[in-house]
Amino acid sequence: QVQLVESGGGLVQPGGSLTLSCAASGSTANIETMSWYRQVPGEQRELVASITFGAGTFYDHSVKGRFAISGNNAKNLVSLQMNSLKLEDTAVYYCNAAVKSTKYEYYWGQGTQVTVSA
Repeated sequence: QVQLVESGGGLVQPGGSLTLSCAASGSTANIETMSWYRQVPGEQRELVASITFGAGTFYDHSVKGRFAISGNNAKNLVSLQMNSLKLEDTAVYYCNAAVKSTKYEYYWGQGTQVTVSA
């Protein structure tokens, strides 16, 4: 079992920056990938960025060059640095962990609201 708690959301003006953090606890040693998703009411949750420990990172084209995901070696903290924020980045952001044992298991945080508004 893995527990995830997000923090760092808030209100920011267009062009501003925010850093989201995801603290993981429990069986973190078996985490293979941690990701940030976002969801706008009425739309599907979409993948924003992910980090596969020991492998690399992935960014959706809409955030590439503006967002940066990072994680520590203990796999208990992942951050998402968001720069040059746009109105369309407004969403609830969720942290996700993919844990590999005999099969993959997926865990979600409770979400944190990011609002970009003038």
